[in-house]
Amino acid sequence: MNRQRIRLWDLPTRLFHWLLVILVLTSFISGKIGGNAMDWHGKFGLAILGLLTFRLVWGIVGSTYARFASFFPTPASVLAYLRGQWRGVGHNPLGALSVFSLLGLLAFQVASGLFGNDDIAFRGPLHDLIGKDLSDRLTGLHKLSVNALIALVVLHLAAIFFYIRIRKNNLLKPMLTGWQDVEPGQGTSATGGGPIAFVIALLVALAAVYAASGAWLPTAPPAPVSAPGW
Repeated sequence: MNRQRIRLWDLPTRLFHWLLVILVLTSFISGKIGGNAMDWHGKFGLAILGLLTFRLVWGIVGSTYARFASFFPTPASVLAYLRGQWRGVGHNPLGALSVFSLLGLLAFQVASGLFGNDDIAFRGPLHDLIGKDLSDRLTGLHKLSVNALIALVVLHLAAIFFYIRIRKNNLLKPMLTGWQDVEPGQGTSATGGGPIAFVIALLVALAAVYAASGAWLPTAPPAPVSAPGW
């Protein structure tokens, strides 16, 4: 009764979310397949890097509820939420902890993958910048941290299911439509994050992908061909 509809998630934030879901899933599958699929695994990783970089910039210049400052969890906000005293919109303090944990772990996954190798045919685009021993250690951590990523994703999905079934708060709908119904005075429609901010975030993301791709590295000279002995 007397609820009002506000614009919660802007289009770039929603596109980031669903593209990230697709890319994480395809990266996981291609990594498990291995072999020739590792080439795609590397491409998916670069795409995730671009998305993460975009989200980092968008978290500063984006619209109201996409900005990190609007939902950064503090001990006070987490305590208020646990006491049932939090009345905000967007990511609640516990949800914000999940978001930052996922973003941080994905950033580590991407960074370690850039320098990793599979000892067969795949080497990360920045592999040659470090030694083989360090590359092997990063590869091991890259594989090990997948388990932590799976755990966080399962926890994230469980929280969404809990809110839909128990709290009767559909968190998926606003991430699809951008709109959410709230109580009067609970929040106002998001502002900011216009075309200029979007272009800035996109350009920074593209620059990050180029830097991580290793395309700027000098090409190794071809191996010398020895003349046949007569």
